[in-house]
Amino acid sequence: MRLSRVVLASAVLAALTVPLAVSAAQATSKPSAADVHAFVEQMNKDYRERYIEPNAAEWVAETYITDDTQALTARANERWLMWLSEEIDKSRAYENVPGTDAKDARALHLLKLQTAMPAPKDPAHLTELTTIGSRLTAAYGSGKYCKDPADASTCRNLDELSKVLAEDRDWDHDLDAWAGWHRVGRGMLKDYQRFVELLNEGARDLGYDNVGTMWRAGYDMPPDEFAKTTDRLWSQVQPLYGDLQCYARNKLAEKYGDRMPKDGTIPAHITGNMWAQSWENIYPLLEPYPGVGNLDVNSRLEAERKAMLDTLRRDFKGTPSPLDLARLEHAADVKSAETMVRRSEDFYKSIGFPALPASFYEKSMLVRPRDRDALCHASAWPMDMADDVRIKMCIRPTEEDQYTIYHEMGHIYYYLAYKDQWPIFQGGANDGFHEAIGDTIRLNITPEYLARIGLAGKAGADDKAALNAQMKLALEKVAFLPFGLLIDKWRWGVFDGSIAPDKYNESWWQLRRKYQGLSSPVEATPVDFDPGAKNHVPTNVPYMRYFLADILQFQFYRALCDAAGHKGPLYQCSIYGNKEAGAKYWKMLSEGASQPWQQTLKELTGSDELDATAIIDYFAPLHAWLKEQNKGKTCGW
Repeated sequence: MRLSRVVLASAVLAALTVPLAVSAAQATSKPSAADVHAFVEQMNKDYRERYIEPNAAEWVAETYITDDTQALTARANERWLMWLSEEIDKSRAYENVPGTDAKDARALHLLKLQTAMPAPKDPAHLTELTTIGSRLTAAYGSGKYCKDPADASTCRNLDELSKVLAEDRDWDHDLDAWAGWHRVGRGMLKDYQRFVELLNEGARDLGYDNVGTMWRAGYDMPPDEFAKTTDRLWSQVQPLYGDLQCYARNKLAEKYGDRMPKDGTIPAHITGNMWAQSWENIYPLLEPYPGVGNLDVNSRLEAERKAMLDTLRRDFKGTPSPLDLARLEHAADVKSAETMVRRSEDFYKSIGFPALPASFYEKSMLVRPRDRDALCHASAWPMDMADDVRIKMCIRPTEEDQYTIYHEMGHIYYYLAYKDQWPIFQGGANDGFHEAIGDTIRLNITPEYLARIGLAGKAGADDKAALNAQMKLALEKVAFLPFGLLIDKWRWGVFDGSIAPDKYNESWWQLRRKYQGLSSPVEATPVDFDPGAKNHVPTNVPYMRYFLADILQFQFYRALCDAAGHKGPLYQCSIYGNKEAGAKYWKMLSEGASQPWQQTLKELTGSDELDATAIIDYFAPLHAWLKEQNKGKTCGW
């Protein structure tokens, strides 16, 4: 149970509970609509009261990884799952009662979908499930690659290995870092197999045939229809992705020559990202018009942090010792991270959103702790269903991290916007909405906006500068689309049994080849479990939300630009400072999960259907250019 990113704002919730009293009348007669409301009202009250303890345990477990915090979290999660299971069992008596208010009926429906980790009714299996879940999370969060296991100085964590892939274009250096991190999954394989068995047992106890069906049931449509919807959306965007992959592969072949595969795929380790889910770190190799547009955000963030460090050193009294210098470096990291967060907050405030509570900056984890292991994967946390909101992230002065902050801040403001809803409705209209909120703001970070806030030079207005900006964003947004789709395609197969345990890794790479046109740079062994090297698999966070978010954010963005009165190409729009668009956005956020997402989507965009035409319209200039560049090339894989 994670609060990662959206995480289930309701997924890590309650502890022990007192069963709701059943009146004598209810025991001998069918419940009335008033009885349904009384149950929902009491359930929401218990939900709020029991939310804080396991959520706090989870926060500590991810920011202070030890055997003790794992054990405490496992027990807190176990109590939550027991309570949830009991509430779901009791709720069955109130289903399909004539005259039930629509809000009460929706609350009963959402109650069954409050966790991605359904609890088996067998107490021993429940304990086993939560223990394995905590162990998998800790294995990922404390994972390291040691070139010499006997020498701790050769060990590198995910941050350090990711930095190699982001900055070093040497084939062998990248291969060493990539393969080293992916070994972290090997120790998870046996646990994950058992984890799947226990999850499916819990899903069957809730009335679903497997966990994949249960996850797909949370989209206000039949599970099979939802799967077809994701296929339809992929068919809309696949031509754009295919042309981007073809262009990128040919440019990479110019650099790496005969080391590139002959089958049309791209080796996963040379994309600049540990999971090849975004390719913006290889932008210098793919930039259409080198140097045009002045968009080197990384160098400006690094210079900003260096200036902070120089000031701290200058103000230090006396000659700093090595320990003093380390402390000054850490202080500069903290100051740089807070500056980056406040920069993001400024955008949200400019469109009329409130300032963040003071406790946000007091309690968030913004940099990697110096004295302990912590799970650095960026996530946003609603701690008390009120004003205690936080992010957990190990921020570095990079463009990627700056944009991640805008994303996480979207979750934070969503939590604040719907905090007055019933607890059961404190969530996204669907989980894709939650991921799309901050990413919609990210689309407003135009070259003109970056220049305005000092993170880029004066933006050029010519077509070459525009194409460069489009390419840079496409390497983040378009490159992500197939990855966002395939993780849960893989898990759906794992959960329904069509992917057998001995085929976990093989099937993973079959899907990566099918959708991304990527290949593994190393030959797999029977002990490999490469899915475990991606946070959301061992922490059991559903991933289709990110694919949906990549589509939804462009729909939201187009609607907000219309509200702001934007004229001209869509990619030139920024609603920074436009409170009219902000008010429309806040209204949508405040609805939470209180109504079907189709209704919420229609109120903002005028349509109740997920549709990829906005992303296609946005990147139309780039797509036309890619087609020209790919003429005469062999595309596909």
